[in-house]
Amino acid sequence: MSLPNWRIAYVFGIPIHVHASWFVVFFFLTWSLATGLLPETLPGLSPPRYWGMGAVAALFLFLSVLLHELGHSYVALRYQIPIKQITLFIFGGVAHMGKEPPSPRAEFLIAIAGPLVSLVLGAACYGGAIAVESLSAEPGLRGLIVLGTLLSTVNVQLGLFNLIPGFPLDGGRILRAGLWARNKDFNRATSQAALAGIGFGSTLGLIGAGLLAGAWSGVLERSIATNGGWLIFIGVFLLSAALASRRQAAPRISATSVTVRQIMTSQVVTLLPDMSVQDAVDQYFVTQGSAGFPVCEEGQILGLVTVREIHTLPTELWPWRRVREIMLPASPAFCIPSDWPVMQAMEHMVQGGSDFLVVMENGQIVGLITRSAIAHFLQLHGSES
Repeated sequence: MSLPNWRIAYVFGIPIHVHASWFVVFFFLTWSLATGLLPETLPGLSPPRYWGMGAVAALFLFLSVLLHELGHSYVALRYQIPIKQITLFIFGGVAHMGKEPPSPRAEFLIAIAGPLVSLVLGAACYGGAIAVESLSAEPGLRGLIVLGTLLSTVNVQLGLFNLIPGFPLDGGRILRAGLWARNKDFNRATSQAALAGIGFGSTLGLIGAGLLAGAWSGVLERSIATNGGWLIFIGVFLLSAALASRRQAAPRISATSVTVRQIMTSQVVTLLPDMSVQDAVDQYFVTQGSAGFPVCEEGQILGLVTVREIHTLPTELWPWRRVREIMLPASPAFCIPSDWPVMQAMEHMVQGGSDFLVVMENGQIVGLITRSAIAHFLQLHGSES
């Protein structure tokens, strides 16, 4: 069962959600700061004050993660890519984009925006800490200096870590942009960038296991064990995410080499334009169970009628209205050639909001291709990979 999440705010019109797992890492960060870093750097304070300062610092750390994701989201919105929501969770944060970037350039700029925001924040926090330290030696300001230094370190680490060239990290998306620009194949670029992610995830996990083994055997300091555990944790996350991305890309790669002709249905049922809507419903929509039909006369396609057009007409008018009166006029929006790749046809359907397309050759209908047929093809090829 998936854990719940809660909406806490809107930024740029984007819902900001907090996942239940966020509270785990928030408590861990607060505890780590309150019992480790803060007592070491600010001795002599009470435990409640350490815990309060730790909680504030943890909130600022997650604010940094949110700003990182907003950097991605701002550039994505400039390319008219909808952002469904930003979710803060145990691994940091993620911006849920409504569609893939339209070009390698867009992919690169969206991917690089997050690390750039983190690195700029890191520099700003470090500069602020240096300024406070140089302007005043008051002990009360020591906490601000420690917070500024901590935020600077974390933001720089966040920016540099995300630049690792392994998908789905930002560096992996930058790598995908480069591969996409070179090979002109988005899905193959995704698969190759995910392979790099698998390599980096495995490497991080092995390094973490080595640190843990060294700490437990006494070769390394016991405190190194925590670092080893985090590296394993991050490595497993990166590995699993990269494997999932590669599995998702596999059927799409197969689909780029398969044409519409290979999976279309060549048995096309058409409607006559002067048929009543009632007859069309009774004789075709009900018996065939199809979402729509081409309208043809003397071998020429005149338009298209779907369930949507039927529903817009009151039932009592069905016997009196003709199919030609409610049909969508013939348009390139729903007619495609048979040599198109399957994925291109799918993208055309998504853009046009249709469930099927008419396949044409030399001005004649040769078949139909539906979303369900493409989905079935992708499902079969996904299970084979």
